[in-house]
Amino acid sequence: MKYESIADIYSANAKIRENLDATLAKVTPDRAVVIPDGDKWSIQHIVEHLSMVEGGIAMICSRMIEAAKADGKTSDGSFILSDKFRESLSKHATSRVEAPERVQPTGDVAIEASVEKLARSTIALHALRADLETTDVTGQTFTHPFFGPLTATEWLVIAGLHERRHTAQIEGLLAKSKQ
Repeated sequence: MKYESIADIYSANAKIRENLDATLAKVTPDRAVVIPDGDKWSIQHIVEHLSMVEGGIAMICSRMIEAAKADGKTSDGSFILSDKFRESLSKHATSRVEAPERVQPTGDVAIEASVEKLARSTIALHALRADLETTDVTGQTFTHPFFGPLTATEWLVIAGLHERRHTAQIEGLLAKSKQ
């Protein structure tokens, strides 16, 4: 995806969320907890994981923005997604990775509760938008376990791409459960 503004990232992430919501609307309580042969997670696990990750991303972005603001870093709204970030996205686009322990789901959280947590995280991320558009966050990074050091803007991109990836995974699980 090509992003020319912070607004583009938020818009892309909103479309990704709409797709997740539409996909979850197809999930029955029975299907939510099924772990198909060969898989480790149910749909319920995946949505819990998404809520954990997005909550963490909101906290990470908030802290980096606050640090950049404390440094007096302002921005005209432009941003850079580094070449290293783009290369890393390409490298990991199709690879399957194990989620770090801190974002491993239990499978015990109902989808509705995870969706509510996702909604709260999305509100928190939207609250950061004005600061992302006016604060230069390029000097602040936080290390992602697979992508390395990322800026707040790159973390925001990751939030959407991560959700899109897991939405596709949920769609795959739904297809398996119909067979």
